[in-house]
Amino acid sequence: MSDTAFQPKMAWRMTFLLALFMLLNFVDKIVVGLVAVPMMAELKLSPTEFGVIGGSFFWLFAVAGVIGGFIADRTKTKTFLALMALSWALLQFPIAYTASFAAIIASRFLLGIAEGPAWPVAVHSLYKWFPDEKRSFPVSVLGQAAGIGLIIAGLVIPAVTAHWGWRANFEMLGFVGLAWLLLWLPFGKEGALEEASDETGARRASYKTLLSDKTLLTCFFAHFASYWSLALTLTWMAVYLQKGLGYGPLESGRMFSLFIAVNLVFGLGAAWWSQRLMQNKAPSRQARGVLTAIATLIAAACYASMLAPNLSPLVRVIILGIGSGLAQTIYYTGPAMIGEIVPKPQRASILAIDNSFASIAGMIAPVVTGYLVQHVQGPPAVGYEVGFAVTGAFLALAGLIGWAMLRPTSSAQRVRGATTAYVR
Repeated sequence: MSDTAFQPKMAWRMTFLLALFMLLNFVDKIVVGLVAVPMMAELKLSPTEFGVIGGSFFWLFAVAGVIGGFIADRTKTKTFLALMALSWALLQFPIAYTASFAAIIASRFLLGIAEGPAWPVAVHSLYKWFPDEKRSFPVSVLGQAAGIGLIIAGLVIPAVTAHWGWRANFEMLGFVGLAWLLLWLPFGKEGALEEASDETGARRASYKTLLSDKTLLTCFFAHFASYWSLALTLTWMAVYLQKGLGYGPLESGRMFSLFIAVNLVFGLGAAWWSQRLMQNKAPSRQARGVLTAIATLIAAACYASMLAPNLSPLVRVIILGIGSGLAQTIYYTGPAMIGEIVPKPQRASILAIDNSFASIAGMIAPVVTGYLVQHVQGPPAVGYEVGFAVTGAFLALAGLIGWAMLRPTSSAQRVRGATTAYVR
């Protein structure tokens, strides 16, 4: 891809706006986890019932993500992103004013549909501003903006809950979402970098060719394993800090922020290193594939170590932060490998299939962990820590498969050999 039309200032301005978009997206996801204790007490919910609320967000998240990706391949992303943000904001308010278990599930379920396409559409939008060798770090900024959102949430949401009650957080998020929309409408732009290339020669491959590719399938599974760790964090980490490790409500918020801060350092570091290797002309197999596999295996060891006895609460938080950050490496290298392999007219749909398959873990992980918390015998922390070990097993399998199968250059050559002319 030529850099002829690359506009760094505008590209990074759009990165900032889309980073705010993803920040809001992840605060929306984590808010239920951070108000879990008072919500469960007020509504008299068991751990399994609360796990159902956490998982309901993901019931149609995957389907909505795939549909959204196909729409994004055929439409401008600016309007699509605006409509998503508007729906996110409006769907916060019902939770603030209901005492019904069913109504809360319904609101979270609809919010999951509205947020399903968020990540693939934001990445697709961003890729219209950056050439291939410069994509990993901007995408990591989107991902780590989500992490910053979690830090902010860890500090702000417990304080809001302490002063005004847990419901006030949903009112706040509704108004903040509307504020982002007011910023996006005048300043959001559609990228033109790829249109500067000769689109008349654009080609596409069959979905059978794409969905049988070993590198793409491995990206999907590694993303699933990573998403399992993310869903576990969003739903249960704040509860683990209080019920498992014994921190008070405000102190647990600060420890959650520490966890996310460690996560940010290692997540951004892995993405930066991958992009540096690419710009130094390292093969994509090493810069993206092998690096992802190594990071995922280290993350697996971090999660599995939660079964070790005699670790202090602070050490556990730091180790989980390292593991969570490295587990997210596939979030940044995966879209880059997909962008390498998949023809541009099909990129958003494959990104969406990738994200939607991964999000199935979001339906399963909260409920499985809730079951373990409720039924594993022993001290309060044991059920959570068994849940972390299950996460480590998924990550270990993903890392080993990734080491063997992530070969984006070979896959790109295979797909190019199977493309046909594309006419919009």
